[in-house]
Amino acid sequence: MNTSRLLLVTSLSLVTLSLIGCSGAQQAPPGRPPVTVTVAQPVKKKIVEWDAYTGRLEPIEFVEIRARVSGYLQSIHFDEGQIVNEGDLLFVIDPRPFEADLDAAKAAMAQAQSQLQQANAGMGEAKARQLQADAEVQLADARLKRTRTLMQRNATSDEELDQREAEYLQAKANTEAARAGIQSAQAMIETAKAAIQAAQAGIETSTLNLDYSRITAPVTGRISREYVTEGNLINGGTTSSTLLTTITSVDPIYCTFDANEQEVLKYIRLAMSGERQSSRVAKNPVFLGLVDETGFPHRGHMDFVDNRFDVDTASMRARCVLDNEDQVLLPGMFARIRIPGSAAYEAVLIPDSAIGTDQASQYVYIVDDSIVQRRAVTVGPVVDGLRVVRSGLSGDETLVIEGLLQARPDMKVETVEGTVEVVEDGLPDDYQTIPKEEWLTPDPDAQSGTALHVPATGDFS
Repeated sequence: MNTSRLLLVTSLSLVTLSLIGCSGAQQAPPGRPPVTVTVAQPVKKKIVEWDAYTGRLEPIEFVEIRARVSGYLQSIHFDEGQIVNEGDLLFVIDPRPFEADLDAAKAAMAQAQSQLQQANAGMGEAKARQLQADAEVQLADARLKRTRTLMQRNATSDEELDQREAEYLQAKANTEAARAGIQSAQAMIETAKAAIQAAQAGIETSTLNLDYSRITAPVTGRISREYVTEGNLINGGTTSSTLLTTITSVDPIYCTFDANEQEVLKYIRLAMSGERQSSRVAKNPVFLGLVDETGFPHRGHMDFVDNRFDVDTASMRARCVLDNEDQVLLPGMFARIRIPGSAAYEAVLIPDSAIGTDQASQYVYIVDDSIVQRRAVTVGPVVDGLRVVRSGLSGDETLVIEGLLQARPDMKVETVEGTVEVVEDGLPDDYQTIPKEEWLTPDPDAQSGTALHVPATGDFS
């Protein structure tokens, strides 16, 4: 009885387990649905690769105002921190000592001119004595010849002959004395002329010193504070002259920046291939933005490229010049600079979210007939918020822009159409070099009359 009951329980258990197994097989989960990714076509547009630099603003002209003469500071004629124009009166040093020096120099001039007149009169007197002496020589010579003729006829005495010879010799001596008098008068004239030149130099020096007592602005710009107040003794005309104030020009303004060797070599290759003109030959455009500006509203052009690398920083310095009519740009500020790093060309742009990295290589996923394919790419800089694709894409592909981590090569996926947004950075998609009539600084070659431009392959900007 117990054995039969045990067999029955065992049979029921086996049936129950079998039913449970069948039920589990019927409730197995269905197959996994395809992954959904967002796709879009890359953006194809004409662009310029604008290279980014950080620069510092500098004034074109910075002048330390120092006195050229020494004296007491009499008055100050400007408002601190304001704009002054070239030629505006800034300081006046007590002019009375220089006025006295000028009066003394004028008096010396008058005295020298009087000496010249006196020397000229002496010259006239010496010439008159010369004429008189010459006449006396002629008369004495004639008398001597007549006496000698009479002596041959025994019509006169030896005493009279001796007297005529003595008169002739005296006349000759008077002639020599007259000539010496002329030379002396000529020397006096030269001395008087030298005195006049010295007096003229004294007048010019005194006039300059008097002019230097009025210190004017040598350039137009913004003036600093007064470093010396009225009544102080000013030391001028030396290397340690008293610093009175400074002036910085404001419009236009320079911005200097540095580029490393790799960037320099890139620009050299572009110049050699003719893709982009050198800034030593042409004025390439420059765009600048300040720290509180989102774009690059300030426009200028390249102005200078140095001739060597700095051995300490391994960089080459360049300079651009910008219009500053509104005077927003101040010397000493930092600025963001963009200069053209390529010629304009048709580029393929994709978002960074579409790019994957596998060790040292980069790739993207494209979808063809709902199948994911991997494509290796070479990328460049960011332009308008998108990454430049230098190789690997033609721009007509269906690109995975979202869901990159869920997709795998050869995987079947479902796609959702998305868009690639272009974020304009305010920089143009093409550029031209600045024509000469729009240059902000003068052309030194044009001023000298020898407008010679030699292409330089060592340029970097």
